Amino acid sequence: MLDDFMTRAALAGIGVACAAAPLGSFVVWRRMAYFGDATAHAAILGVALSLALQISIFAGAVAVALAMALTVTLLTGRGYAMDTLLGVLAHSALAFGLVAVSFLSGIRIDLMAYLFGDILAVSRGDLAVIWVGAVLVVGLIGWRWSALLTSTLSPDLAHASGIDPRREQLILTLALAITVAVAIKVVGVLLIAAMLIIPAAAARPLSRTPEQMALIAAALGAVSAVAGLQSAYVLDTPAGPSIVCVAAIIFACTSALRGLRA
Repeated sequence: MLDDFMTRAALAGIGVACAAAPLGSFVVWRRMAYFGDATAHAAILGVALSLALQISIFAGAVAVALAMALTVTLLTGRGYAMDTLLGVLAHSALAFGLVAVSFLSGIRIDLMAYLFGDILAVSRGDLAVIWVGAVLVVGLIGWRWSALLTSTLSPDLAHASGIDPRREQLILTLALAITVAVAIKVVGVLLIAAMLIIPAAAARPLSRTPEQMALIAAALGAVSAVAGLQSAYVLDTPAGPSIVCVAAIIFACTSALRGLRA
């Protein structure tokens, strides 16, 4: 079954959707959209370093994405507005990554595949990495679900309950770095933030509890992946952007539904 490249691509898309859904819900609740974008942009620098050092691209992307997220966390409140800080770091990391790639002589690299994804070229090894990463993220978020929710609702309430909000922020940061690393092959660094945010935002009008929102977001993300792949196959369009376009259409539909209910 896995000899069919479309089957591998669909399984990869579903795996990324499962990883991004619960994390994307927290990104929406905490208004961390730019945070996710900055972490994703930093991943291209991780790709360049991985190729230069001849180590796993997954390991390099996780390390650099985690370093970026930790840097943002540490510099927050040091005299710069959050959006300014994220803008500077995100675009700087992307630029340094692209420059670093240009110095990789003797190594052939399809830069467009890392920027916009190449889900149709997913191998069995890539599929294993994606699903192991998805299981890690879902397990990590599930383990700390209650504490993460409490610290998201109110840091003061979290402190009163014996929960350290900064520790929960670091857990989210780790989960975000893993998700970025596994999603590179599917949608690329420029579209990862879209897969984090759009399905979660689309699930919000359909949900009554946080748990419902995470589950519905996973389902909508999976539908976006499969339908996007099918439309890319039929219309001969890029697969990664097609997946995001389907997710955007679903978001428009759920938003319209919320408007009708109001």
